[in-house]
Amino acid sequence: MSEVRVSPALQTATAGVLPLVHGLKASGFDMFLDVTAVDWPGQSPRFEVVWHFYSTTCKVRVRVKTRVAEEQPEVDSLVALYGSAAFMERECHEMSGIRFRGNNDQRPLLLYEGFVGFPLRKD
Repeated sequence: MSEVRVSPALQTATAGVLPLVHGLKASGFDMFLDVTAVDWPGQSPRFEVVWHFYSTTCKVRVRVKTRVAEEQPEVDSLVALYGSAAFMERECHEMSGIRFRGNNDQRPLLLYEGFVGFPLRKD
């Protein structure tokens, strides 16, 4: 069995996420694995959005992180680069309240339609 290497996390400003991920895809990171958010109450900015990518040719994983403020928890969508991001962004929005600019379908996937709040927030 071949070994999978994990590179250190790449930290970027919110505006730099799309160009960075575009570069990763051009460099062979052909698989989008996941997007999630971490709630850090009491810190500013409060939320950390984390994406995971994988290169099937090099067998390397990479993590991209950015911080977003509680007042406007919003980042660019990756749907234009990775179609599978559509559903993962919907789940992240539903669980953590992070909005993804460019993903117009952010209907609930896991919770019922009238649910109020975001289950993964620590408030």
